[in-house]
Amino acid sequence: MRLIISIGLISFLLSLNAFSYPRYSSDDDTKNQKLFFVIPSNGEEVTSPFKVEFGLIGMDVVPAGIDKPMSGHHHLLIDVEKLPNMKAPIPADKSHLHFGKGQKETMLELPKGKHTLQLLLGNYLHIPHDKPLISERIEIIVK
Repeated sequence: MRLIISIGLISFLLSLNAFSYPRYSSDDDTKNQKLFFVIPSNGEEVTSPFKVEFGLIGMDVVPAGIDKPMSGHHHLLIDVEKLPNMKAPIPADKSHLHFGKGQKETMLELPKGKHTLQLLLGNYLHIPHDKPLISERIEIIVK
C-alpha cells in the first residue's frame, strides 16, 4: 500500500513540474551575449531559395530537450510584427521556424517581395530566457 501511495505522490509531483516552465536567467553576462544574422544582411536583395546563417555570442547552441544553463536553440521569425509571449513556448508555424536540432543555418524559400527576419533564442522547452536574447529585425528583398 505504501508503495502505491509513494508512486502516486511521485507521479503527482512530476506532473506539477510539467506545468511550470523552468527558465534560466541570462543575467550572468548579458553585455557579452548577442544573437544576430551572419547572412543575409539588412537590406540585402536575395534570390529564393537563399541561405540564412545564425550567429550567437556568449551562449551555447544545443538541441531542444537538453537542459543546460546559458544555452538554447534558434527560432527564426519571418514577417512577425508582434513578438510571441516571452513566458511561454515559442509557437511553431510558418512564421515561427524552430531549429531544435541545434542548427545554425538553413535554406529559406520566400515569395518575391520585402520580408522581415528576426532570431529569438529558446531554451530546451522552446521558451525564451528570462532576459530574452533576440536579434535586431532585418529586412530583405526577395527578387
